[in-house]
Amino acid sequence: MLAPFFSRLVTAFPAFTALALAAWSFGGAFPKNLDAQTNMSEFKQAYPSAPSDDTVDDYHGRKVADPYRPLEDVESESTREWINAQVALTNSYLNRFDFRDSIRSKLSELWDYPRYGLPRARQSWGEGVYVYSHNDGLSDQPVYRYGLGAPTSDELVLDPKTLSDDGTVAVASVVISPKGNFLLYALADGGSDWRTWKLRRLKQSPGGIELEDLPDVVRWSKFSGATWREDESGFYYGRYQQPDSSQELTGTNESQKLFFHRLGTEQADDELVFESIENPKWGYSPEVTEDGHYLVIYNWKGSDPVSQIFVMDLTDPEARPKPVIVGFDSEYEFIGNVDEAFYFLTDNQADRRRVIRVDLQNPSRARWETVVSETDDVLQSASLFGETLILNYLRDARSHIAYCDLNGNKTADFDLPGIGTASGFIGKSDARETFFSFSNSTTPAAIYRVSLDELGRPNGQSETWKIPEVPLDLDNFVTEQLFCESKDGTRVPILVTRRRDTALDGTAPTILYGYGGFNISITPSYSPAVAAWVDDGGIYAVANLRGGGEYGKAWHEAGMRLKKQNVFDDCIAAAELLIERKYASPETLSLSGRSNGGLLVGAVITQRPELFGACLPAVGVMDMLRYQKFTIGWAWVTEYGSSDESDQIDNLLSYSPLHNLRSDVCYPATMVMTADRDDRVVPGHSFKFAAALQAAVAENSSCSEPALIRIETRAGHGAGTPTSKKIDEYADAWTFLRANLRPR
Repeated sequence: MLAPFFSRLVTAFPAFTALALAAWSFGGAFPKNLDAQTNMSEFKQAYPSAPSDDTVDDYHGRKVADPYRPLEDVESESTREWINAQVALTNSYLNRFDFRDSIRSKLSELWDYPRYGLPRARQSWGEGVYVYSHNDGLSDQPVYRYGLGAPTSDELVLDPKTLSDDGTVAVASVVISPKGNFLLYALADGGSDWRTWKLRRLKQSPGGIELEDLPDVVRWSKFSGATWREDESGFYYGRYQQPDSSQELTGTNESQKLFFHRLGTEQADDELVFESIENPKWGYSPEVTEDGHYLVIYNWKGSDPVSQIFVMDLTDPEARPKPVIVGFDSEYEFIGNVDEAFYFLTDNQADRRRVIRVDLQNPSRARWETVVSETDDVLQSASLFGETLILNYLRDARSHIAYCDLNGNKTADFDLPGIGTASGFIGKSDARETFFSFSNSTTPAAIYRVSLDELGRPNGQSETWKIPEVPLDLDNFVTEQLFCESKDGTRVPILVTRRRDTALDGTAPTILYGYGGFNISITPSYSPAVAAWVDDGGIYAVANLRGGGEYGKAWHEAGMRLKKQNVFDDCIAAAELLIERKYASPETLSLSGRSNGGLLVGAVITQRPELFGACLPAVGVMDMLRYQKFTIGWAWVTEYGSSDESDQIDNLLSYSPLHNLRSDVCYPATMVMTADRDDRVVPGHSFKFAAALQAAVAENSSCSEPALIRIETRAGHGAGTPTSKKIDEYADAWTFLRANLRPR
């Protein structure tokens, strides 16, 4: 199915989730008498001098200074000198704590267990033959194997270790051709969102599978998947114009075009399939229908989940894409088709989504049929198998699976292994099996196989396909759901994980994680890093803030644009509840978030700094007046509003982290985290915020909390980060929190 673009545009990357490490012991509870502030006055004096100028911008009559504008040029000599000085300073601080190396060593030890991705099958290979990803534990990147699912005997078909010396070239996507003869894969270099597509032939032989690299190379693809033609003659993909070398990681991404690449030809000869010259902010994600007859084009224009749908008849050589659903009024996600009956998941006239059927020959809205009506639960995804729809619902941020026939008659609920998050249920509509992944806060991600009957209905109970084993007794953990009341009375859920024997007296070091944006739902998932935190007596809390998708369209819209303050109020209410219930105290509570969640951390600590002892804002959007001027930032205007709009400037200035730092306030210990090749949220955001924070802290003689920035090299927004770099990152994060969350 076509995944909505907005969910890829700003990826949540929940802090310390989807990682692969188990728990270690810090040698008991976090030390209460560790003096992290010894000689901090020396550090304050040593904060590197940031390159600056006297830039003042005029926003609709409001003059706003931007003294650290030079830090936006991440390649300049002065910025590089500042980066090197910051790296040295942060390392000198973290090296003061002898447990840093022991944490890193234990992380390496406990990261070492096998992990698997959902298998992908083609019927022509024979029953039970798959391609799947597999990481043996400490490999920087997972490999891809072909076979029955037994890594000791299955054949290696793609190994990213051969692509770079330092493990920073990742396989971002794999697309198997319809007959299983080709492996199309996208490479991400050093964490960048740019994708380079390459091809490998898979040829079965009596001696095993033979691999042949093809000369085809497709570059400058971004924010687009790829999809094969049924005859395997080539594939469709979206790409941008090649940027100037100086703008590769910061330049604005506009005017995407959809192309067809024919195997054996040069990219310069690719056929232009779709573009809109008059709409440079439009983008496209393609999918060929399973029957091979149609190309479905998902057309987006920003991060707001509204879309248009175009369809091209591939049986007609003269055909061009035709509009089927237009207007950008709602989101429409293609599920599948039965001949000319097309099924879509949509929030049109259904805040929590429904499934509709559209007749391709007469797609007028008056003829749309509701197949699955809206319910009290949020319909996250739907899959089509035979004459059955498998429906994945979200109920209070937890998965619930049901299935129904193509007339919407519910057949049954599907039993999951427990309460948690399920994903997957994909495959050919005539498949007799499908797979799903299941996880929760105390269950490592396991993969299950589901048999399907001739109508596509789940047939009996699911069976385990791969269950990882981790060296930790998770029965000692408990997860509970709390609800806090936000400033305006809204009920906000908080999922808290802790050891059963952790005392609720306010002394436990606690992480509060939040995101709250872009319709992204933060659901229960296992994180070995969180398990490590919890096993040592820490508490981990996730607040499902407005702006996310946990309760549908209205929940998302309540945290957008002029209502963005609701997100911060929700987070503040969650922190206050944790303190009130004595899960934490202001000295032991930390706040963490990535990307849009990094913005959350920056905004909340400038509004209520006294609530927290430490914070970790990672790859955050920190300058709300200029974010739209870099890479794909313009697409977030529907979420945030823009300083180009006169009715938005006051709201943006009210919470923009960079613009709300003050020298007369004591901020919690802060380690800003970013990467030098992040071309989603460019590192200039974090650079400017860190420079301004250090200046404010240095000016305030009554405050001694550290203000640092950790800058990773050869890494980006988060996806594809090598295992070794993840170990280093979380060792430093845990060291910083251990040093600064001190019960009193």
